[in-house]
Amino acid sequence: MKNLNQDQLCTKIIDMKKWLVSLMVMFVSIVQLVAQDSLKKIQLIEVKVTESSNKKSVERLNTIQGTSIFAGKKNEIIQLSATDADLSTNNTRQVFGKVPGVSVWENDGSGVQVGIATRGLSPNRSWEFNVRQNGYDISSEAFGYPEAYYTPPMEAVDRIELVRGAAALQYGTQFGGLLNFVMKNNLGDKPLQVESMQTVGSFGLVNSYNAIGGKVGKFNYFGFIQHRQADGWRENSRYKTLAGGINLSYTFSEKIMVSAEYTGSNHVSQQAGGLTDNQFQTNPINSTRSRNWMSTPWNVASIGLELNPTASLKMTTKIFSILGERNSIGFTKAINISDTFNTTINSYNLRQVDRDFYRNIGAEFRMLQQYNIFEMNHALSAGVRVYHGTTLRQQSGVGSGESDYDLSIVQLNNGLEYSRALDFSTNNFAAFIENMFQLSKRWSVIPGIRYEWVQSLASGYINTAVNGVIADKSQDRNILLMGIGSEFNLTKKSSLYANFSQNYRPVTYSELTPSATTDIIDPNLRDASGFNADGGYRGQLWSGLVDFDFSYFYMFYNNRVGNVLQNNVLFRTNIGASVSQGVETFLEIKPFALMKASNLGKLSVFVNYAFVNAIYTRWDNPAIVNDPSKSILNKRVENSPSHILRTGLSYRFKNFSFSYQFNYVDAVFTDASNTIAPNATSTIGLIPSYTLMDISAGYQLTSQVGIKAGINNLMNEMYATRRAGGYPGPGILPGVGRNYFVTLSMKL
Repeated sequence: MKNLNQDQLCTKIIDMKKWLVSLMVMFVSIVQLVAQDSLKKIQLIEVKVTESSNKKSVERLNTIQGTSIFAGKKNEIIQLSATDADLSTNNTRQVFGKVPGVSVWENDGSGVQVGIATRGLSPNRSWEFNVRQNGYDISSEAFGYPEAYYTPPMEAVDRIELVRGAAALQYGTQFGGLLNFVMKNNLGDKPLQVESMQTVGSFGLVNSYNAIGGKVGKFNYFGFIQHRQADGWRENSRYKTLAGGINLSYTFSEKIMVSAEYTGSNHVSQQAGGLTDNQFQTNPINSTRSRNWMSTPWNVASIGLELNPTASLKMTTKIFSILGERNSIGFTKAINISDTFNTTINSYNLRQVDRDFYRNIGAEFRMLQQYNIFEMNHALSAGVRVYHGTTLRQQSGVGSGESDYDLSIVQLNNGLEYSRALDFSTNNFAAFIENMFQLSKRWSVIPGIRYEWVQSLASGYINTAVNGVIADKSQDRNILLMGIGSEFNLTKKSSLYANFSQNYRPVTYSELTPSATTDIIDPNLRDASGFNADGGYRGQLWSGLVDFDFSYFYMFYNNRVGNVLQNNVLFRTNIGASVSQGVETFLEIKPFALMKASNLGKLSVFVNYAFVNAIYTRWDNPAIVNDPSKSILNKRVENSPSHILRTGLSYRFKNFSFSYQFNYVDAVFTDASNTIAPNATSTIGLIPSYTLMDISAGYQLTSQVGIKAGINNLMNEMYATRRAGGYPGPGILPGVGRNYFVTLSMKL
């Protein structure tokens, strides 16, 4: 850590501008160089266009899509219009049902926040992914606090793009990769069209989604509004959500298009809290917290410019911004401490108020140039990014003793509203280049490189005592990441692929800040770093009878951050390294694909399976290095199931459809020491494996009106996916029991 004055900050900003100008000049030079070969015919790389009626629920990204190269990268596209998932509550296990290896945290039936992970990483609010909407950031802070508190309503999403760790070079350095929600931007080519989905379900569920869109000449518009509310499966878990958005675009010509979009979202949800394991086994519906609440007002906006100067050159610029909050109030003691009426103050105990405010702005420029050398077609993708994010964190305020959602402060601490107030900010500049070299008609090699400058700044106080003040501090990083991928087309519809990409994760805000005045932060604390490598075989066989993707992966995660006890003081440092390796497999069979008779309907049977062996391979704790019994060496990484199996079928005949999905998720440990028996507060301990089944059926009444109904958790399995030490716990957090939904949809 080092102090940062204004002159140093100005110097850094000037350096960023110099880098930006230099790289822009380099990009223009590259474009001019390849343009000199324009006398040769450039045959553009093929891009598929699939009619919506023929969409598969899971597809693969094109070799080249927009300004990005996806050749050699493991990826999936989830087409929401072709899935039978329960979209009314953003049912994550169904939405990602055909994506192998996705682990899901399911403790909140509201669907407000999607928490997923792959390859043994933590699903906590999808924070190991670079989470985006239409290609721009939507998480609370991309580097210092990358938690996705906002998830768009799935009815308004056209598709979800998921790219594993190989996305690090083009989109960001996260180990998980890219998770991009692509929103609907039209309802067709008519001047005015309307879409509506009205859902009712268990526990008082009412969900209303309504959209309007159209195309008038060169102008295209789309807007939606969505409201959902329910009492919740557990006691004290009611919620209300409201979201809306608008997308406007104008196409001046085939070469120029401008766009602007805004999405706003807010929810207020009652947090039922965690349970002890005994409470969970006796009655998981029960709740011992009735006064805990949370809300996340969220606003994201962007303006974009797309330029296509030639048929072989594409350029995009996006400027985006986030204004968001995370607000919570509640009784935050351990779950084995009752929330009782305090006769001294003649009310329930005063609650704790915690608030975060996020203000982020950024811009990204990307380009893709296709060119011809030695009679082969190649592609260059490059881009630059500038970003500034701020987080104001106010914690441990004394709130009211009432039961409703109320963020007011009723008691000061040494004249201050909050016992902890921290001001964080991040400055970032990044640049990347990837090139797809077509070595033969079937074989391509894709090397790439990414440079990142990340600066984190922190100031404030962690308590109201004098020694709780944190002097202005900063940490700078200059990171260079490299990667290479390859793809070999065995046939027109099947290929072998492989990729290696370096990753890193900056030290987060919480890791830079001691949780108590006695805690010590290692001044040499290092960012997590490592790499993802995978290879596989994917495609289609026998005229679409079989769709498959079989792959092996290896992920190295170095410099994990943790706490060790030294001289009776917690010392936060890098504690070691882990390795995750295994297989991710997907197979879908359509038995009627080779039959011309249409009276059989369409039947699809799928299975995806992932085996993940995630273990700690190095233990750097100097305090107990000579005590193997306390080491985490060779222990399983927490929150990492060894086996994830999902299988099911879907059948369509004329206007009728039916689907079934089976889910098996293996047991997980919740701490690095692999503790099996839960502690008294149930914040650590083994979470058992579980099996879930979901069914749904639909009928298209007319070409414009349809109805769908389903039962989630058909066998009413009592299960849990996570434990929490704070919000929304603490304790073990039950998943949702059996529930039904009925949706009436219209498109006019």
